[in-house]
Amino acid sequence: MGRKGTKTKETIRCQAYQLFAEKGFKAVTMTDICEKTGLSRGGLYRYYSGTEEIFSEILSEEYVIADRIEKKEKARVILEDMLEAIKAEIMEKELSLSLAIYEYANLGNEEFFTDINNKAKKRWISLLEYGIETKEFQPVDVEQVSDLILYYYQGLRMWSRVISFDEQVAENYVRTVKQLLLSEEKI
Repeated sequence: MGRKGTKTKETIRCQAYQLFAEKGFKAVTMTDICEKTGLSRGGLYRYYSGTEEIFSEILSEEYVIADRIEKKEKARVILEDMLEAIKAEIMEKELSLSLAIYEYANLGNEEFFTDINNKAKKRWISLLEYGIETKEFQPVDVEQVSDLILYYYQGLRMWSRVISFDEQVAENYVRTVKQLLLSEEKI
């Protein structure tokens, strides 16, 4: 696929993300995505066979940290960037795919979500191990802390769809993660 095709797919995913966050998974149609992107039905179907394929691809996009670790970026900087993205999602329920994820999972896609969860856990574990190795993070049980980071976040993200959080709730999440990993003077 050429540069233009790659850019078009990126635009489709970006616009569809907004629709899924707003309406959930079940309510979004290919017609909705055509209207949002300005593509014809044929143009959209050239890239995707249906909403499930688009949603699956959106969920499969990963926050890439392996390259950053390989480039020897500071673990603390990577952590700060990840926590900032998480905080934004908690505070902006329009960014949250929680409802859509719940609907999609109930269509029998448990294996897909298990895979996504495992990849997310591996990313956190690799960052935690890297930070411990570089002595930027406190020595912690990486399995235990990665579970805490993931599921604390998932809970906040799900609840942010149904109740409004003030910024303090998101700050508490960020502060808790930092307290677990960083020495007192670095928090």
